Amino acid sequence: MKDIITLGIESSCDETSVAVVKNGREVLSNVINSQIKIHEKFGGVVPEIASRNHVEAISSVTKQALEEAKIEYKDIDHIACTYGPGLVGALLVGVSYAKALSYALNIPLTPTNHIEGHIAANYITHKKLEPPFLCVIISGGHTHLVHIKDYTHFEILGKTRDDAIGEAFDKVARVIGLGYPGGPKVDKLAKEGSANIELPKTHMDGLDFSFSGIKTAIINLHHKNPEINKADLCASFEKYVTDILLTNTLKAAQTLGTKKIALAGGVSANSYIRQSFVNLEKEGYQIYYPEPILCTDNAAMIASAGYYRYISGDTKSDLTLNAIPNLKIG
Repeated sequence: MKDIITLGIESSCDETSVAVVKNGREVLSNVINSQIKIHEKFGGVVPEIASRNHVEAISSVTKQALEEAKIEYKDIDHIACTYGPGLVGALLVGVSYAKALSYALNIPLTPTNHIEGHIAANYITHKKLEPPFLCVIISGGHTHLVHIKDYTHFEILGKTRDDAIGEAFDKVARVIGLGYPGGPKVDKLAKEGSANIELPKTHMDGLDFSFSGIKTAIINLHHKNPEINKADLCASFEKYVTDILLTNTLKAAQTLGTKKIALAGGVSANSYIRQSFVNLEKEGYQIYYPEPILCTDNAAMIASAGYYRYISGDTKSDLTLNAIPNLKIG
């Protein structure tokens, strides 16, 4: 059987990334040009600045990805690009570049959902992982519990009703003066503290989540007492949101009758959350999560997800593909 070479392109937010992946799971290259330093001084991603930097970087990043993979354009079987969800201007850079390459090389273009990419990151780290399984998608823009029925079919079991968990991390970091990006800084400071601050519990029906209450509680605590121990606040926040994740995840796993649980998305790199899920292995659960470089936005995960779309026949070669900033999964 012929190997299938996928060129993945990711530009949904502030990382310009291009990767070459063989047969959906073997990464030949995964080049990531991050804009964190650029946006740091603004305290968050500025969409227009992100888009302009994608335009400047994408050609050189593609060239580097091909060189590192030791392949030429003629070796590529199809192109997988993120077309949503994300920032519309940023997405359009990747989509436009992918369409131009597809046309010039006369090879298929595979539209790929960014969230499916986060799920597929697990296929790269865990070569033998196969659906069905339960996936906890936790990122800056999403908090979903998803039943992965097979490689291209998904059912959302629960999702956030307000803030995504990564958004809550960033807002907490901003309020207490840690800066951007907030997630890693909260994780680091929490290690120095104790989860000894009582925070309100938010109870939702079913398997949905809510994180706006915890965010508001921390803002109020900090305003009332600016001298509050920030390490303890971070540790308490992490414990609270992790307890919520675990509660709903275990409910969903029991409903599905599955012991296979995967983490996905940028927040799955959080050390406290990871360890809390790994602890479930003592109860017979199989826990999967991507290596850290594959948790954040990257093109290897897009290439992997795109590969499974490609072999299922889901390609688009008429160049009508457009960016969909609010694209859903499932």
